[in-house]
Amino acid sequence: MSELELLQHEPDIRLFFFIGTLLLMTGWESVQPRRQQSYSRRQRWPNNLLLVAINTLVVRMVFPLAAVGIALMAAERSWGLFNQVSLPGWLEILLSFVLLDVLIYFQHRVFHRLPWLWRLHRMHHADLEFDVTTGLRFHPLEILISMLIKVGAVLLLGAPAIAVLAFEVVLNATALFNHGNVRIPAGVDRVIRLFIVTPDMHRVHHSIIKQETNSNYGFNVPWWDRLFRTYRAEPAAGQEGMTIGIEDFRTAEDLRIDRMLVQPFRSASASEEV
Repeated sequence: MSELELLQHEPDIRLFFFIGTLLLMTGWESVQPRRQQSYSRRQRWPNNLLLVAINTLVVRMVFPLAAVGIALMAAERSWGLFNQVSLPGWLEILLSFVLLDVLIYFQHRVFHRLPWLWRLHRMHHADLEFDVTTGLRFHPLEILISMLIKVGAVLLLGAPAIAVLAFEVVLNATALFNHGNVRIPAGVDRVIRLFIVTPDMHRVHHSIIKQETNSNYGFNVPWWDRLFRTYRAEPAAGQEGMTIGIEDFRTAEDLRIDRMLVQPFRSASASEEV
């Protein structure tokens, strides 16, 4: 596929993998749920999915080229590290993927550390259940800031467009997977989480207990949490006994799209900083 074709088909490629992964995880959750839920899909899913549509529209309006388009532009103008050095194509793709992934890990930690960024990110954590649509529940302003950081990294790296597309597709798919309310046998989970963040591993990050919220930041691979000592194997109350969410915004009304969008601008008694 040529670079022009890649840019033309980028939305279709992303949509194909997004819908495929979403349907797969939805079916898996229906057949083998990990936790019984107090709030139904009818209460949560329309709002979480509407948020996806809003975020997609906002990003396309502000960043019409998206990260893949920026990568193509950088290549044409020889911007960025990998456009200045001579490395095998496969190595540039691999390094770009790994460096973008570790960037997302540290970005996630910063969003937990800085109070004004946490006010945006806490909307993701304020979901009162944990399932595949939780992986889509991000405030539009957080999405824009994240995209700005990603675009800056792509420009500095001179990351190949194919690497950027692969990274975005994989990150989106793994975020849907590791937010899934799905049951994986403990022995299988222990093996899988050596290579990819599993739902049981990431669910710890959505615990109401702050020490557990400040762990397991990885969305894609688990290595950064282990390397930088933010890994926590299990929640203290167990996977089925733990409480999901944050201490504030715990009513059914807070699950509505209008309440989610204004949540960063609402005061919170206990969640200004994690």
